[in-house]
Amino acid sequence: MDQEKFGKIIKEIRRKNNLTQKDLADKLNVTYQAVSKWENGKNMPDKSVLKQISNEFNVSLDSLFEGEYKENNFKNKNKKIIFALIFVLLLLTIFIILFLKFHNDDFMYKNLSSSCDDFNITGNIAYNKNKSAIFINNIEYCGTLDESKTYKNLECALYEANNNIEKKISSYKDKEKTLEAFLNEVTFSLENENNICKNYNEDSLYLLISLEDNEGRITTYKVPLSVNNCNS
Repeated sequence: MDQEKFGKIIKEIRRKNNLTQKDLADKLNVTYQAVSKWENGKNMPDKSVLKQISNEFNVSLDSLFEGEYKENNFKNKNKKIIFALIFVLLLLTIFIILFLKFHNDDFMYKNLSSSCDDFNITGNIAYNKNKSAIFINNIEYCGTLDESKTYKNLECALYEANNNIEKKISSYKDKEKTLEAFLNEVTFSLENENNICKNYNEDSLYLLISLEDNEGRITTYKVPLSVNNCNS
């Protein structure tokens, strides 16, 4: 193993993760002098520390030995597969619950979608002569904000407007999250808002998404929801 190349990898890993030499040393339970020696090509960590670096920063052991920075793509792939399976299982669970709850009733469905360029939203309204349910399960941001930015306060609220009267039906709040992470957690599943199929006019059903950054600046998005009307 080339100590000089290894030192460059350690420095690259540290900088990519915004760590000082002391920060990295604390993570690995070594002294910052040891980290300094690694980066200057004067010393090497033992095998147990190499494995810890590999696991902690998702870098393959081969890349550490070869002196070339490569992320552990196999681990990333496994993570993506696991998240995809969890998402699919979650959707199946929700649909099974809805099916078991409503299968004895003659329900009809209308699709919900967004009419805003910054967000892609999907969901539906299930209804029969006795009750109805609003279900929104997917909200994706597709605008130009930095999705890695963390916001101090975040809220996504579902509103209904009727004759200039706005009613907040439900809302979801969180703190210290990126927009992407926040939206991945937002789900609305509401029953008995209307007992019959209701024709929604333009902008009468919408989401209001508010983001407050660490400087106290608030960004708000009003996202109208398009609904297939009962006679469509």
